[in-house]
Amino acid sequence: METGTNGETDRAGWVGLPGGLLTLRRLLLVIWMTLFTVVTGLVLGLTAGPGWAALGAFWLVVLAWGWVLLGRNWRSWRYAERADDLLISRGVLWREQTVVPYGRMQLVEVTSGPLERRFGLASVQLHTAAAATDARIPGLVPAEAERLRDRLTELGEARSAGL
Repeated sequence: METGTNGETDRAGWVGLPGGLLTLRRLLLVIWMTLFTVVTGLVLGLTAGPGWAALGAFWLVVLAWGWVLLGRNWRSWRYAERADDLLISRGVLWREQTVVPYGRMQLVEVTSGPLERRFGLASVQLHTAAAATDARIPGLVPAEAERLRDRLTELGEARSAGL
């Protein structure tokens, strides 16, 4: 049961995150690691000598390693809407699966920070009575985030009315 890419649903009903979140995170990684490489090279070059400036390349190794890890992490995120609850699965080394019953949801909100808006992304935050079970689905296309918010709110109201 593999997660679909670009928001596609696989046979088990799991939906993967669209690629925009991976692009955003990798861009931030490249920007920060390039900055660290330049600053480390300049500082070591000016204070310890030109030979030591080569140690700034350490951040390029971190960049390559982070590039791979971000891809694996992005592929691990998925969610599935079931009849009575929403499943959210994530994690590479430590898999975490959150089950949020529709009747327990108190608030569903869609958020989008400046960088997320620039990349056409939004996150869905689910709040329940127990703070430990709050769940989040990052990196969705805004239309899908709003659809999911509306559907979860509708299902939550229907399920809580029966309590």
